[in-house]
Amino acid sequence: MFIVKEKLLLIPGPSPVHERILAALAAPTVAHTGPEMQAELKGGCENLKRIVFCSNGEAFIVAGAGTLSMEMALLNTAAAGKDRVLILSQGYFGERMGQICRAFGIDHEVMEAEWGRAIFPDELDARLIKKTYDIIVSTHVDTATGACAPVEEYARAVKRSGALFIVDGVCATGGIPEKMDDWGIDVVLTAAQKCFGVPPGLALCVFSERAMAKRQGLASIPAYYSDILRWLPIMKDPVKYFSTPCVNEVRSFFEATRMILEEGLEPRFRRHDLFARSIRASLGALGFGFFTDPEFYASTLSVPAYPAGVEDKAFRAELYENGVVVAGGLAQTAGKVFRMGHMGNLTRAEVLFALESVEKTLDSLGYRFEPGASLKAAGAVLGP
Repeated sequence: MFIVKEKLLLIPGPSPVHERILAALAAPTVAHTGPEMQAELKGGCENLKRIVFCSNGEAFIVAGAGTLSMEMALLNTAAAGKDRVLILSQGYFGERMGQICRAFGIDHEVMEAEWGRAIFPDELDARLIKKTYDIIVSTHVDTATGACAPVEEYARAVKRSGALFIVDGVCATGGIPEKMDDWGIDVVLTAAQKCFGVPPGLALCVFSERAMAKRQGLASIPAYYSDILRWLPIMKDPVKYFSTPCVNEVRSFFEATRMILEEGLEPRFRRHDLFARSIRASLGALGFGFFTDPEFYASTLSVPAYPAGVEDKAFRAELYENGVVVAGGLAQTAGKVFRMGHMGNLTRAEVLFALESVEKTLDSLGYRFEPGASLKAAGAVLGP
């Protein structure tokens, strides 16, 4: 019998999938308009709104991925030839927003931060004084650079300007606060496979009442499957039909949202922050630097820079053999860093296992360090 030993998945997403979520995913497939789906699709929508602190508005759970969520957010709010979009980019996925705008002929401009940093709020303020935009878009956490944008501060500036504010929360939602009502965010777009801890396959969006009114005021949009007005009747009443939802994914997502709310949102945010700080303290004790400017560290992802003498491919290959999977750098960071996700339903035991595996890997590669230094540093942050 061939046995595959499971690896601890610490890439920037997908994140490890809890057995409760796996059990929901593996449950028998039910009718997409049956009573189980009615309850769990509607429950998933309501729970998603709670997770992004949206009391009204509408949630959408659609088969797809984060890129589809990006398209849905833009195409349902930005009219080509009429609206002007400003994209706040701190990396790879801000660039992707620009590519989507170009693909659909949407007038847009990009404010681009140096990789590893984000646009400062006063820079946004200054831009909005000079020019008028209908929609402002920001990635919350960029998975290439590890930079976490100050979206709460952005929201204040955007609110003063009167524009709609779209936040790409793919690497943040459920792990870092995104308070739509209080902050004035109009759309949060995200995906299931990162902080929710669900296997890939779902595109998720929450639209505020103002964003819904914007869509309803558009005569048409250049989309069919991505048109939220086609999905809205199904989200309200899953007995209705537009396109067959991925039943098992939806059921597993509902279970994931139940787990998040059982843990509590504020405790969950604190746990993500605690694990992030412990991992960075641990790796720092081993001589790693970090690509991301400390002012923009994220609670969901770290981008450690290798110390002298540690080669990227050899390190990641050996770490894999020691039970942990991380991702390499992208574009200008390739070969210089690795990307380590620490989000979703990660446990303290898994964090400590990962850090032990890093020490074991470095030792096998001949890198000299003080044995146990990383665990001692992590323990100082985690506490007893």
